[in-house]
Amino acid sequence: MVKKLFGFAVVLVAVCVQLVNAQVSTSAVPFLLIAPNSRASGMGEGGVALADDASALYWNPGGLAFQEGHEVSISHANWLPAFNLSDLYIEYLVYRRPVPQLDGNVTGSVTFLNLGKFERTLDSPTPLETFTAYEFGITLGYSTKLSDELGLGINGRFIHSRLAPFGTAEEQGTGVASGFSFDIGMLYKPKALEIPFTGLDIGEHLTAGFNLSNVGPAISYIDRAQADPLPTSLRFGVGYKILNSEFNKLTVIAEVSKLLVRKHADGSSDPFYKAFLTSWADKSFKEELREFDSSLGLEYWYGGWIALRAGYFYEDPNYGNRKFLTFGAGLRYDIFGFDFSYISTFEEQHPLGETLRFTLLISWGGTPQVGVE
Repeated sequence: MVKKLFGFAVVLVAVCVQLVNAQVSTSAVPFLLIAPNSRASGMGEGGVALADDASALYWNPGGLAFQEGHEVSISHANWLPAFNLSDLYIEYLVYRRPVPQLDGNVTGSVTFLNLGKFERTLDSPTPLETFTAYEFGITLGYSTKLSDELGLGINGRFIHSRLAPFGTAEEQGTGVASGFSFDIGMLYKPKALEIPFTGLDIGEHLTAGFNLSNVGPAISYIDRAQADPLPTSLRFGVGYKILNSEFNKLTVIAEVSKLLVRKHADGSSDPFYKAFLTSWADKSFKEELREFDSSLGLEYWYGGWIALRAGYFYEDPNYGNRKFLTFGAGLRYDIFGFDFSYISTFEEQHPLGETLRFTLLISWGGTPQVGVE
């Protein structure tokens, strides 16, 4: 536990390091980009084309439209374990339920990142006060089918960031801010899709999805002139079921994502509705491609009750330089489930190295979905 606070900057460093993803275009509340659940984390931190459990609320709310029954799950991870801070952790609670009157599903979640306790000091080591820093997001989503093959989901989110309950003599405001954002996602699950000139139908094996998340106005700690943009992100992905027998299912997913943030040298940033375009045109085409993160993952199920997972996550060295392998496993018995994942980095003492996530879930009142259907 951190016992000394050498000014407000120490807390800010903890928040910035948490994602280890500066990407030149920085944003506020980067905890919104942390993979919340163990299953997707074990598959290279990709889930936009899988999206077949309640955590689809984060990865792609369009996937919720195809789900049946109720599900509740809770995930936990000690964040940045290389720092050995027991009070630095993230938790994710999500609940899904059908609403026949709305012809769809309603899903809600809470994401909570605890940054630990700090002691505020000035010129002397005598603490003036002790406070806890944290951030959370509360999300409510609705999903429905536009057709038998296409699902649509929309989320609204309240965001609160409490880095410190005080300001400085030089600045207005405090280290506390709130905001809101929304997401929109779609999942395509064709029942029939023939590859031209081959006669091969891959429809029931393929899914494709996209998710535009964290869209909203900049968040302000000091004043509006110094507001920081939200981490608006765009994801695309595909999933393909290589094996789909009664006892053996093997799914591969591939995903790319990009941060839609445009920040200028003077610290100002484009509003989100403008950054949709300017974030694609402020660099050369080659550089824009390097801003994409990519994920590749595999999931194998035996008999619908035990799963093994592996994946790889890549980020360009000039835009964050996160590169790691992921591994995971899962168990399902009756209405209960358990998943865990593990991150293995290529560098010793990397802040994300040896990150473990754990998820417990209960699903009832519908047909269990395993892998890409």
